[in-house]
Amino acid sequence: MRAALEETGYLVDEGLAIACFLALRLRRPVFCEGDAGTGKTALASALAEVLDAPVVRLQCHEGIDASQALYDWDFPRQLLRLRASEAVGVTDPEKLEGALYDRRYLLARPLLRALESAPCVLLVDEIDRADDEFEAFLLELLSDFAVTIPELGTVRAEEPPLVVLTSNRTREVHDALKRRCLYHWFDHPDFGRELAIVRRRLPEVTARLAEQVTALVQELRRQDLVKPPGVAETIDWVRALDALGASEVDASLATATLGSVLKYREDAERARGLDFAAVLAGRG
Repeated sequence: MRAALEETGYLVDEGLAIACFLALRLRRPVFCEGDAGTGKTALASALAEVLDAPVVRLQCHEGIDASQALYDWDFPRQLLRLRASEAVGVTDPEKLEGALYDRRYLLARPLLRALESAPCVLLVDEIDRADDEFEAFLLELLSDFAVTIPELGTVRAEEPPLVVLTSNRTREVHDALKRRCLYHWFDHPDFGRELAIVRRRLPEVTARLAEQVTALVQELRRQDLVKPPGVAETIDWVRALDALGASEVDASLATATLGSVLKYREDAERARGLDFAAVLAGRG
């Protein structure tokens, strides 16, 4: 599993590789928790590439409910069908109801698409943004991988999707959902692993630039920042510097491009007080 994921360009440690292997063998979801930008969402894409399967993504948000996640009816089309039926003299209530609640008027949202598209990878992204009621609904769905649509009957996955849930820990997710899953905490990588990720993702940039930026990001994470940069921001910073034609970075250029890696004014101000020259000299 580790080798297969690394072939896609996604570098994993042993713990995550084992969690993914067990998720496939035991057919259990993987619950990925950690700071933003540490590679949780990218794991779903890497697993999909390994399995040669599509990714179905459900982006959670405050107030999300079952109709947004599972299915809804296409009311405008149903209304047009009702008017057309009435125009040709169809007045039988049973015929009208049967025509209106046909499968072609059903709007499949991500969860229903995942049940019908299996095998696939179902990504439930940022579950911590949803509320308790949605968590309970999701737990029930993940237990049976089936849903009953009153007008049509039960839809059951022929093969359960591989489920990846992510959380940035803006709030604690209930233990009932976590117990259903295999858990993995995503921490920021050390210098060597982060540099390897950058080199794998951006092979066109110079080794010197990748090493310097990785060292700068590692130093930024040691500061008391509102939002420490993740690997995604490291890659963005390297890409931005490469777009500027830089083959290496100095203190003035690093300061000028902080907007590529830090997204809060307070963090940028704190970073400008750092001795970037000393950090870069240490990588000299």
